[in-house]
Formats: sequence, C-alpha cells, structure tokens
Amino acid sequence: MTKQEILRHIDHTQLKAFCTWEDIKKLCDEAIEYNTASVCIPPSYIERIKETYGDKINICTVIGFPLGYNTTETKVFEVKDAIAKGCNEVDMVINIGDVKNGHFDKVETEIRTLKEAAGDKVLKVIVETCYLTEEEKIKLCQCVTNAKADYIKTSTGFGTDGATIEDIRLFSKNIGPNVKMKAAGGVKSREDLEMFLDAGCDRIGTSSAVKMLETE
Repeated sequence: MTKQEILRHIDHTQLKAFCTWEDIKKLCDEAIEYNTASVCIPPSYIERIKETYGDKINICTVIGFPLGYNTTETKVFEVKDAIAKGCNEVDMVINIGDVKNGHFDKVETEIRTLKEAAGDKVLKVIVETCYLTEEEKIKLCQCVTNAKADYIKTSTGFGTDGATIEDIRLFSKNIGPNVKMKAAGGVKSREDLEMFLDAGCDRIGTSSAVKMLETE
C-alpha cells in the first residue's frame, strides 16, 4: 500500500482543547498537500477554515464530543450549525449512559434523528468501544445500521483506550452492507494504518499519519 493510498483514507485530526489557529492551519495545509480524506477539527474552527480555504478542503467536525451525554436536541443543533457553517461530515458520540441502561431504542432513535439532521452529509457514529462489552458493541452495530448512519467509529481518542483490530473485526461481522468503518485513537505506526485498512476500515482518524509516513 503506497503512502498516497493510505493518506486518502485519513481524517487528519486536531481536537485538543488548546489547539490554536496555527495548529489548525498546519493541519489544513498538510491535508491539502497530502490529499487526506478530511480534516477533523473543533466546531469553533469550521467558519475560519471555510473562509480561508473555501472548497479546497473537506471539513469534518465532532458532535456531543467527547462524552456524548448532551441531549439529542443539543446534538441536532450542533449538526445543523456545523453544516450551515461549511462542514461536510460530522462525527457524533452516542449517549453511553443509554447503552449502559440498556436503552438501545433511544440510542438508535438519536442516531436516526441526527442522520435526518445531517441530510446528505456524512454521519459517523462514535461508540467509544473502551467502555463497552462485546454484546453492547454488537447491539450498537445493529443500531447504527438500522438508523442508516454512514459509518461506525471506534473511539473519540479521549477515552481509556482507542481502536483495536479485534473491534474492527467484530464490527465487520455485525454491521450492514451500507455502513463503513472508521478506526480512531491509538493508531501509532504505518503497520497500524495498513492493518486497519486491510481489515476493512474506510477511514482512520489520527493526528500523526503524515508524520508516520514522512520518511517515504
């Protein structure tokens, strides 16, 4: 797999609370230079990126991030606001409390509601695998599929662990044919990048893909 083939699957990410415009600008410049799938950035930077780069860059942001326990109404507002400001893709965090309470109907309804708010824009659903049992992961694959989201995503990168190949293999067996997979968190080497892509991931969220591959 060539460097270019890997990079076109990367959501080039900067979500630290203290990231500056210089950090975001560097991320965007790299995304354009290396033709990454998108930049994944805090909602507060969407407008400035759009004003600075126009249509040169695919903007992704996060919703209900990183804990997921915002109300559905709040998340809907976030989605609509992000899209109005120029975002093409949104990565939502599910309400993990609802999962732990066994309220999978509420989780599925929320995902469906946010997909309706996103319309033809891409919705990725972060399930934060580090907090889930295998049974919960399987049920969430069904929720994401039934709600017609575009992707299931492993992690925020802010939890106790990130993506694992075991979770991607489990997702692959349990999602519907129209759901893609995104691995995020803990991807630390070229070998990791290739491993997740070979396992069927369409996207990988990482802040360091360019650095991992810069020696080529």
